[in-house]
Amino acid sequence: MSIIIPCRNEVLCISACLTSILENGYPLDCLEVLIIDGMSDDGTRDLLREYSARHPFIRVVDNVAKVTPYALNMGIREAKGAVLMRMDAHTVFERGYIARCVEVLLKYGADDVGGTLRIVPRADTFVGRAIVKALTNKFGVGNLRYRFARPERPEPVDTVAFFCVKRELFQRIGLFNEKLARIQDMEFKRRLARSGCKILLVPGAFADYQARSDLRSFWLHNWSDGVWTVLAFADSDLMPVRWRHLVPAAFAAALVTTLIMSLTLPAFAWLFAVVVGVYLIAALTVSTRIAIAEKNPAYLVAVPAVIATMHLARGIGSLWGVVVLFSRRRFGHAVRLALREVWS
Repeated sequence: MSIIIPCRNEVLCISACLTSILENGYPLDCLEVLIIDGMSDDGTRDLLREYSARHPFIRVVDNVAKVTPYALNMGIREAKGAVLMRMDAHTVFERGYIARCVEVLLKYGADDVGGTLRIVPRADTFVGRAIVKALTNKFGVGNLRYRFARPERPEPVDTVAFFCVKRELFQRIGLFNEKLARIQDMEFKRRLARSGCKILLVPGAFADYQARSDLRSFWLHNWSDGVWTVLAFADSDLMPVRWRHLVPAAFAAALVTTLIMSLTLPAFAWLFAVVVGVYLIAALTVSTRIAIAEKNPAYLVAVPAVIATMHLARGIGSLWGVVVLFSRRRFGHAVRLALREVWS
């Protein structure tokens, strides 16, 4: 069993992640942990050397490219295990997570498996908790089964967090697309789905992911995700995301278009107001339920603000991605991929 962890400047998180692996209950003599470090300079490497000295099965591999898909592919090539599992440095895995995933992978003939990912704040602040509420609400992120489901038996899904696969899968599907600095995992899952692979959500396997807890980094992360949601079309041979990932782009495009048109055609001002009004009603409905459940009226304002931050950052980022596609003369290629997806 080989665990692959891409890492860069994670001195605050990596210890909790590694401790959860060491205490997971999986036989340590059957375990290999590869930390693919992007030349960290915040003290992470000193910490990793301490872990490696105490546990020889933990190895650090240098990733001079400092980009996630390179880290993943390096880990896959370096790994010796028959089963490969990707973990994230910001994640703490509940005891038994590894064994449950391996059992379902082998017993049910699955191609990829993963557990339920619970979102927790990195910093226990009000803003951090509001961000978690946004990331654990279907209005905020859609119906991601691996964030909401608690299955009693292995459940077929279209994606899971990270991956747990047999080594030979990469011989059939290929490695991660190294041209995609972001969302390379989405593109990989799309290849799995298009190849007819079976992806299962594992019952009783839980992990806690530490989400960003300040609005600035939250905005920047979602902006970058939005840009790459569209930009990934330029260097992919299939539609790299699902249609649901383009919803924020459609929302932002509707806002921008109606606002610009309203400058010359007053009727579009009403349409702009309708779009904003419907969105606010939906957001306030969600935040009211949360405020009542948490007995904190501050969520009435905080949750809609965080959700709007997330959707607008992703949406505007995606529109910028369209501009970049045009500048690179790859917009036509992107349209062809989308039309091929519709046709198929």
